[in-house]
Amino acid sequence: MSNRLKILAAGVLLGAAAPALGNGGGAMPRPATPRVETPEQKAHDLYNDGLRYVKKADKAQAESDRATDASRKDKAAREAHDRYASSLEKFQQALQLDPQLYEGWNYLGYTSRRLGRYDDALAAYDKALALKPGYPDAIEYRGEAYLAVNRIPDARQAYLDLFAGNRALADKLLAAMKAWVAAQRAGASGSDPAGVDELDKWIQERAQIAGQTAALTRAGAAAGWR
Repeated sequence: MSNRLKILAAGVLLGAAAPALGNGGGAMPRPATPRVETPEQKAHDLYNDGLRYVKKADKAQAESDRATDASRKDKAAREAHDRYASSLEKFQQALQLDPQLYEGWNYLGYTSRRLGRYDDALAAYDKALALKPGYPDAIEYRGEAYLAVNRIPDARQAYLDLFAGNRALADKLLAAMKAWVAAQRAGASGSDPAGVDELDKWIQERAQIAGQTAALTRAGAAAGWR
């Protein structure tokens, strides 16, 4: 075989051995393995979605509370209701995937309370506290739910429980109690006026005690050194 034929033959053999390029040829990259979410991870994502709806609902509710125009007030209230309903659905879905998510039960209670479903709210708070005994956020929220159904002794006990360990949330519940008393006196419901006066007196006493002992708390002590 002539040298020219030998070179051509070698070229043919090399071309046959080389991988084809173009037109879809060549080695294909191995596809990345998709991330498989656990039920707990999916529940966490749904919980976060619910929180976003809650923030929007709270904002709309605040706008409704501030509004003086009846039309704007009603529009903001409807928006708040819809947002709370959407968040409640997200928390329900999260809890179906992870029933041990005590924060989810707490916010299921919060959104239920905001929608006027007080029995559902109290049941959800009880579940949160069963999973995490002493959970202060659930104690405070449940205290506000107690007010809504006129379970005043239970609301007062919730305040005392918070006062022993979380002054910030205790103050928040006491403020809710003050607002409740004001609403009763404004004729928002048919509660016993004597019971309202008794609670108001108790609130004033507790506010005085809180003021006298504020320096004993960690925050109060820190403020004293400034």
